[in-house]
Amino acid sequence: MTQPTDNRREALLAAALSAAERGWHVFPLRPGTKRPALHGEASCPRTGPCAAGHRKWEQRATTDPDRIHVTWSRAPFNVGIATGPSGLVVVDLDMPKSTDDKGSSDAPDGAATFKALCERTGHAVPDTYRTRTASGGRHLYLQSPSGVRLANTAGTIAPLVDTRAWGGYVVAAGSITPAGPYEAVGGSVAAPLPAWLLRLLEPAPVRPAGPLRLPAVSGDRAALAALKRECAVVAAAPDKQRNITLNRCAFKVGRFVAWGDIPRHVVEEAFQAAGEARGLTVAECRATIRSALDGSIRKARRRDAA
Repeated sequence: MTQPTDNRREALLAAALSAAERGWHVFPLRPGTKRPALHGEASCPRTGPCAAGHRKWEQRATTDPDRIHVTWSRAPFNVGIATGPSGLVVVDLDMPKSTDDKGSSDAPDGAATFKALCERTGHAVPDTYRTRTASGGRHLYLQSPSGVRLANTAGTIAPLVDTRAWGGYVVAAGSITPAGPYEAVGGSVAAPLPAWLLRLLEPAPVRPAGPLRLPAVSGDRAALAALKRECAVVAAAPDKQRNITLNRCAFKVGRFVAWGDIPRHVVEEAFQAAGEARGLTVAECRATIRSALDGSIRKARRRDAA
């Protein structure tokens, strides 16, 4: 196996410094991989940067050129960019998994589904700094508004479209993995995060709990009672179980849609309101409800067998 050369280490150092010059906070990834090279909490020496307590990769990411020089002098580390501290939201447009031995798939990739989302909302795909990933996907770098703290998402705004913000990181251009390199392919600066995309990603403010108001429609009494009951469960869900609770509750009500007792759009609107009121994003609610109802309707047994 060929050993990394000094030239390779210098190239990765240059990539780290280039990202830091943009104000993006970097940290080392293990050579040839996408995994952080920093120690975990279990092996933390509680010295140096961790003298006051263990600091994770997001906290230790830096734009300090001196620290970057010291770190990348040790090994040819790939470069990670901590998106949250960098003020970035990176849209990750992934490739579909292969469906045959040749590694090909007929499914649309993340770039196609994101473009379709942009068209549906009446906007163009943002013209911004972007990179090509080792798998052939794309990363679109967008500047988050000041004072806004967004979390990561996974497939909630469109299939094969993830976002990385606070709590997430991306592999910087110049890094190399066995699957291939990460390369800058366009745009010179990170454009501002579009307002329409921010609305999809930003959690709705938690509204004061109040009586649930279902749409005024005809429907089976048992179906409406079940919908009201399950929406109330969503409204009372613990913070860390909001999404899974929404999924579980929507799945329970899906059988009434399959039986024709209540229109699907009524169920979707009621759970969307309940989920947003609990603080989930518009995109999270929409994706979770759609998935839960699709699964429930597909698996629903006949009424006389239920």
